[in-house]
Amino acid sequence: MAPFSFIPLSLLLLLLQFPLPSFSTNSEGNALHALRTRLSDPYNVLQSWDPTLVNPCTWFHVTCDSNNHVMRLDLGNSNISGALGPELGQLKHLRYLELYGNDFRGKIPDKLGNLKALISMDLYDNKFEGKIPKSFGKLKSLKFLRLNNNKLTGPIPRQLTRLANLKVFDVSNNDLCGTIPIDGNFGSFPVESFENNRFNGPELKGLVPYDFGC
Repeated sequence: MAPFSFIPLSLLLLLLQFPLPSFSTNSEGNALHALRTRLSDPYNVLQSWDPTLVNPCTWFHVTCDSNNHVMRLDLGNSNISGALGPELGQLKHLRYLELYGNDFRGKIPDKLGNLKALISMDLYDNKFEGKIPKSFGKLKSLKFLRLNNNKLTGPIPRQLTRLANLKVFDVSNNDLCGTIPIDGNFGSFPVESFENNRFNGPELKGLVPYDFGC
């Protein structure tokens, strides 16, 4: 039987000094890397998104707070295309989601309703389709929600009228239908925020179900 051989101590120390690369164990970094795999990035805007790093705080277009939590994602006007996935809902400390002016398609994930710290969500000037998620009604800190210039359909969810901090709301230039709510802050939003959709006339506001005519 051949004698058992041991790894020389010098080689072992060398291996410990230069460990093999591994994917980040940081859930936020994993979520952003999952997003990257869904996207087409012809100008390499996301080139710095290296999943072997401990956290994504050194990546371009990502801003973290003092505790290394992702608080801001800035990908506006980046010539990116593709679909969003539910992984973004893992960015629990995110305060600003800026994805405007790209070629994002498909539905807006319901999981974005998990971003309880979110202050601003700018998804305008894309090709999102489907309905506005009812889960957005859980975003109690949200002040700015801009979904204009997409291909969204269906009514404005009643749940959004519960967002007491919402200051700016824009869904113009979509294919939304039903009636425009006047509950909560919605009565103060300018008519321009709703134009170029299939809403019923102003005389019906608040007098019929939100999904009337959809």
